[in-house]
Amino acid sequence: MSNARTARLSRRGLLAAGGVLGLGAALAACGDDSAKSGDSGSKDGAGSGPWTFKDDRGTTVKLDEKPASIVAFTGVAAALYDYGVQVKGVFGPTETKDGKADVQAGDMDISKVTILGNVWDQFNVEKYATLAPDVLISTMFDDTGTLWYVPEASKDKIAKLAPSVGISVYDRQLTGPLQRMWELAESLGADMKAAKVTDAKKRFEEASERLRKAVKANPGIKVLVGSASPELFYVSGTNLSVDLEYFKALGVDFVEPTEEAKKATGGWFESLSWENVDKHKADVIMMDDRTSAIQPADITEATWKELPAVKAGQVIARSTEPILSYDKCVAPVEALAEAIEKAKKVS
Repeated sequence: MSNARTARLSRRGLLAAGGVLGLGAALAACGDDSAKSGDSGSKDGAGSGPWTFKDDRGTTVKLDEKPASIVAFTGVAAALYDYGVQVKGVFGPTETKDGKADVQAGDMDISKVTILGNVWDQFNVEKYATLAPDVLISTMFDDTGTLWYVPEASKDKIAKLAPSVGISVYDRQLTGPLQRMWELAESLGADMKAAKVTDAKKRFEEASERLRKAVKANPGIKVLVGSASPELFYVSGTNLSVDLEYFKALGVDFVEPTEEAKKATGGWFESLSWENVDKHKADVIMMDDRTSAIQPADITEATWKELPAVKAGQVIARSTEPILSYDKCVAPVEALAEAIEKAKKVS
């Protein structure tokens, strides 16, 4: 991976690293930018009247009817699915090599959506056009308005076919994007009073309280957040990722690379050779669960196997790009709470 400054880093390199910083110019804004962020249109079913939504770029999308043909980044589509909102097309990691649903697809039946692109820089614009899209929705991992997984080379063509909505997951706590996705789903006609929805939110709040108590009951546990590639091991910083910022607010004590070490990646992470994977001391390790990263069971490096947390079996998965529904965010919080409750001090 290049050690150039963020402006010169490739998004593919950041993706492989487990970092999630999108670079490049934003898609052309659609609609009126003058309204305040956070408001949405009417809450009737799709096609029942005018629809507006103000996204996290400050862009207001206005349509004559609620979107009937929605195309979304896979993780966004999975979150909307949990709220009962169906999309027609997806782009981003959706299907694994063996034909199963990618972890970022959540509970979606991927056989019922049109996959426009399954890997980085892949987006079939012609197929997108055939869906007659009303709106495209994605997340944003920087403060420039860049839509995640929308290729730089074709973003202008894509923007001409339908307006877009961006939900920011940059430098804020998880509860913020969760609320924004809730508002978006509600504007699209989701029943936010359904028992499944309200129960999931309650479980998330209970899991969060459990994590807070776990940290107090077992103080001094250091947590390292990592991602593995064949060449390098990446140690994530906690100041930009929505899940880590939230966990930190609940009291979790994370290993934090120095600012100098993170400088080459815009503050996201530190790159280490496998020979230096023991640079940081940790009691619990959270590892990137995306298919773009090597999973712990497949890491063969001897230096990894000698890490105290690994030898103690104190390694858990991390949802590096959380599916932004309360239902899908319960498990990661509970997993970290349980890991800290059971962790032994090994660092």
